[in-house]
Amino acid sequence: MKVSVDVCPLCEGTGWKSVSIGSERRVTRCDCRRQARTQTLLAAARIPKRYEHCELSNFEFDGPHRALVSSRLAACKFVEEYPVDSTGLLLIGSIGVGKTHLAVGIIKELVLGKGIACLFYDYRELLKQIQNSYNDSVQATELEVLRPVFETEVLVLDELGAVKPTEWVWDTVSLILNTRYNDNRTTIITTNFDDRPAAAVAGPRGAAREETLGDRIGERMRSRLHEMCRMIKMEGEDFRQKFRSASFR
Repeated sequence: MKVSVDVCPLCEGTGWKSVSIGSERRVTRCDCRRQARTQTLLAAARIPKRYEHCELSNFEFDGPHRALVSSRLAACKFVEEYPVDSTGLLLIGSIGVGKTHLAVGIIKELVLGKGIACLFYDYRELLKQIQNSYNDSVQATELEVLRPVFETEVLVLDELGAVKPTEWVWDTVSLILNTRYNDNRTTIITTNFDDRPAAAVAGPRGAAREETLGDRIGERMRSRLHEMCRMIKMEGEDFRQKFRSASFR
């Protein structure tokens, strides 16, 4: 049985199309090849199915979410100015405020609009994959897991600090962030923890306090993030709670 294959009418499958520049005729890469490349980059970005719908265009910032206007504007400005300004972003806010939606929307714009290689990783999943690489029955080595994390042009590290801190966790976070910092690569980070010092440097304890980013990743790495990223503080209602409440009405 023959399978029909669609052939681009502009380049007839060659990947090159003819263009006129004044009186001259030249060839350039066909749009079909650029589209194929961006789709390949999008698949390689590892965006979870749960967030595949997320775009900057459908990020809610009106009505009860009016406080998120500045966050969306900052995300759009980041995309517009990249890669001239390649400083990363640190998105801080409570659970369900839309941090991951915004981060995914940014990398989708970079991939589809500018052909930038991006990679999404949940912090917990990444640490688990690294730990699994120590198991003799697993084929991937630690370096094979970490290489794309080190080398991708733009990395989204979602839910930084979500794993209980240990020396191994701190060492691993330090390795990832310092490697990307030294290589001048852009990192977009989301976290639920306030950007405040660890208890050890915050002074005497009084009333019970919530854990901070300093508690979860250590002060050295919190300081490193300040060098790598601009902070976007996101405040608003829990989108997930709102959705669950509406579904029961």
